[in-house]
Amino acid sequence: MLEIKNLQVKLEEEDKQILKGVDLTVEPGTVHAIMGPNGSGKSTLSYVLSGRDGYEVTGGSASLEGEDVLELEPEERAAAGLFLAFQYPVEIPGVGNMTFLRTALNSQRKARGEDEMSATDFLKLVREKAKSLKIDADMLKRPVNVGFSGGEKKRNEVLQMALLEPKMCILDETDSGLDVDAMKLVSEGVNALRSEGRSFLVITHYQRLLDHIKPDVVHIMYDGRIIKSGGPELALEVENNGYADLLEEAV
Repeated sequence: MLEIKNLQVKLEEEDKQILKGVDLTVEPGTVHAIMGPNGSGKSTLSYVLSGRDGYEVTGGSASLEGEDVLELEPEERAAAGLFLAFQYPVEIPGVGNMTFLRTALNSQRKARGEDEMSATDFLKLVREKAKSLKIDADMLKRPVNVGFSGGEKKRNEVLQMALLEPKMCILDETDSGLDVDAMKLVSEGVNALRSEGRSFLVITHYQRLLDHIKPDVVHIMYDGRIIKSGGPELALEVENNGYADLLEEAV
């Protein structure tokens, strides 16, 4: 699904190398988690894959189902099936949630050469998806994320995923600012979207999220590289012992 080879990235303005040779392969239908101390490059990886400005790729490659995503514009990456759930979703005053969701869905359908969805069909679909994710219909009537709690913002992103049906979902510290109940609700939404044709890359600091979203593979990132990969037990090791032993082992 996603193949990253020796990816090297620096900040455009500071000439500072952040990613120093990331190698990662995510198979279809799997959930991979990336953990690591602050400043190890986890969020930078998510930004570069989604096409955020301010970063320069200095080496390596990243492909989605064999297609070079680094050559595509952000909206082309989205239409190809890449989705980024933000650590801190932005508010968009004046833009209704329903309008935003329908515009996003139809722009992607158009980019793929599919017919746009009618207002009636869209309304039926969005209500169905919201109900299955236990999202209050009132959230659909408000401007995007305006006045939403942290949990509501993250659940709104899960709703976006449910509608857009991306192939590769990247969750950048989606547990930030969530209490236990909100994290459980968001995790249930993510788990409901797991399928053989969809993969997830979950970036997190904490094992607690991985208690709810069970990963197939856990990677430890440090200083711009993935230094160790393993099963879910690797996240438990970090939770119990911290990163010190793993970093020493890698050095």
